[in-house]
Amino acid sequence: QVEVVESGGGLVQPGGSLRLSCVASGSISRVHGMVWYRQTPGNGREMVAAITGGGAFNYGDFVKGRFAISRQDADNRVVYLQMNNLKPEDTGVYYCSADITGRGLRERRNYWGQGTQVTVSS
Repeated sequence: QVEVVESGGGLVQPGGSLRLSCVASGSISRVHGMVWYRQTPGNGREMVAAITGGGAFNYGDFVKGRFAISRQDADNRVVYLQMNNLKPEDTGVYYCSADITGRGLRERRNYWGQGTQVTVSS
């Protein structure tokens, strides 16, 4: 069993900050990478930030230096998304997707969390 859980969402005023966490746990052999997505009313699902097993990262165009993805250590089981200078259009549900090989298995598959709500409003 593999579980991916996001946390850290909430209500914040425009210009504020939040730090989201994504934790992968369970019967895991390797976490190859993690990706943060968001589902917003205006733009549907879009990629926010991604980090590979080697620690490389990239961001969606709309991030423009406001967000930063990081990891707790090289096993990639805990990944953070620091979001600064939040705007109302950042409101949405933020999901974490982890690319994982389960213990004793050969195939990789994506596991998704349930999402965490981010609301930016005054």
